[in-house]
Amino acid sequence: MSSSITGTIKEVPKAAEEPSQYLEEIARKATRTDRVLYPISAIVGQEKMLRALILNTINPSIGGVLIRGQKGTAKSTAVRGLAEVLPEIEVIDGCKFNCNPEDPEKFCWECMDKKRKGTLHISKRQMKVVDLPVGATEDRVVGSLDIEKAVRQGVQAFDPGILAQANRGILYVDEINLLDDFVVDALLDAAAMNVNTVEREGVSVSHPADFIIVGSMNPEEGELRPQLLDRIALQVEVTGIYDVEQRIEIVERRNQFNDDPKQFIRDYEPEQEKLRSKIIKGMQLLPRVSTTRENLRTIAEICIAFNVDGHRADIMIERAARTNAAYEGRERITNDDIIEAAEMVLPHRMRKKPFEEEEFSVDQLRAVVDGKV
Repeated sequence: MSSSITGTIKEVPKAAEEPSQYLEEIARKATRTDRVLYPISAIVGQEKMLRALILNTINPSIGGVLIRGQKGTAKSTAVRGLAEVLPEIEVIDGCKFNCNPEDPEKFCWECMDKKRKGTLHISKRQMKVVDLPVGATEDRVVGSLDIEKAVRQGVQAFDPGILAQANRGILYVDEINLLDDFVVDALLDAAAMNVNTVEREGVSVSHPADFIIVGSMNPEEGELRPQLLDRIALQVEVTGIYDVEQRIEIVERRNQFNDDPKQFIRDYEPEQEKLRSKIIKGMQLLPRVSTTRENLRTIAEICIAFNVDGHRADIMIERAARTNAAYEGRERITNDDIIEAAEMVLPHRMRKKPFEEEEFSVDQLRAVVDGKV
């Protein structure tokens, strides 16, 4: 017989445990260092990758992005740098699960308790980019549950994991194709339900886990499991830049950043603020962007022409095209928005025959949109 923890009872720490907790807190503060991130607006080239990241920031319902490319093409630099231009969100003070104050139905047990007692306080903070290490253990990812305390003592004994930290933020998985199967299964479950559930010995704990998944990988090290690949909406390929002047600019900017990171960041703050403002305006405009039936017909014709399985591609192209229009400051989507979205949705969804590689042609895509195919 299974039981469910409600969280209405809290554990009072024992006096003997206080010194170790105090020392642990001192150590945590003493070892904390500021993380200096390379400004995303200072990245040279790689426009498609930056566009995919920004669209997911404006509209998390798109469903994430997979960045495929060689080593040294600014994949992780772009994702981590995105944190500096993310908008602020409202959170409940002290909540370990980043519950949304405007959605009481999805409150964790602690926030429900605070609401019932009238001690719920709201503040604002920036959205987070949370790293999921490839070698993370299962408990570190989904959270750990102390069965003895939960069953015998009747206390909340759940220690939140990475999925709790990433709720309402961005979950970044570098080398996502190298993840252990149990982590992939946890991500699939959370992505499908927007909830993380931990079950041990008949005891079950659930909390909201609604995050934007961003993965990066080097295809030379192996491919991604099809089940997870299907759950990630957009895919972009990044390669080294072959323009001489741009390559020179990359080296010069990196040297400037290494010599004086704080000054480099100050120099690019106007560009960062411009991008931050454009993202916020896109979020505000998105609810007013409309999709016509003719737009949907174009999307359907594209998906049929490229022989994709199921209907997820249609849905994702429409969402991404609508978001792209909002980012560009328009209330109606155009064929260019649809093409921009389809270029990121279709390549990894095309049905391929045995022993054949996927082929995606932008020219064919434009021909379909123009009615020539």
